[in-house]
Amino acid sequence: MEINPAVTNGLGQLKWVSLKSATDKSSSANETKRSGASASQFAAMLQALSSNSSNGGDTNFLTSLPDASSVSSLLWQQIGTAESIDSVISGEITDTKPTSYDDLIQTASAKYGVPVDLIKAVIDTESSFNPNVVSSAGAKGLMQLMDGTARGLGVSDSFNPAQNIDGGVRYLSYQLKRFDGQEKMALAAYNAGPARVINLGVSNDQELLEKLTLLPIETQSYLTKIERARAEYAV
Repeated sequence: MEINPAVTNGLGQLKWVSLKSATDKSSSANETKRSGASASQFAAMLQALSSNSSNGGDTNFLTSLPDASSVSSLLWQQIGTAESIDSVISGEITDTKPTSYDDLIQTASAKYGVPVDLIKAVIDTESSFNPNVVSSAGAKGLMQLMDGTARGLGVSDSFNPAQNIDGGVRYLSYQLKRFDGQEKMALAAYNAGPARVINLGVSNDQELLEKLTLLPIETQSYLTKIERARAEYAV
């Protein structure tokens, strides 16, 4: 879900590549073995980071963990627990256009406090509700999870709709918490990575829009697509 400049085209847009194939099965066993340890490390990291302030704290210890390149991309976890998210997210539209994954979406929405129509808009924009799609950057499934992020979220199979939606909504809820419920900031972080948003030095969605041209073109387009899709799913 984060941008890899090496695989974008001239317009800064990510391209989709081949779908899940039978060769995925050969690596599934190894992925499963790694996921348990990664999830435990991730949980420990969450607990440690949540004790620090959002503007400080020592995160150098992350580089000592296995697969540090993936773990370091999870610094957005300097936030509280999912239970406190509801109070910072804007009002939810409960009546939405139905999809094939409504039960899973409703469950994740209730669990993490993210509006149903926003979840549907993200899935539509990320994958067009194709559970087997893989981006050229390696993001997988309905909500386009990168492998390192997926492992940290306890997702062992990104092509499994239930796991992918739960992990993706959880990730999005962290972004919403991190940016005090500012949805455009959270969505930009979901697409391009929180560091890009933080480096803009903005504190709300209006300020983000004023500096929108400083974000990758793909992210600018992403925010527009989310807005359009959300209007479509809100009925």
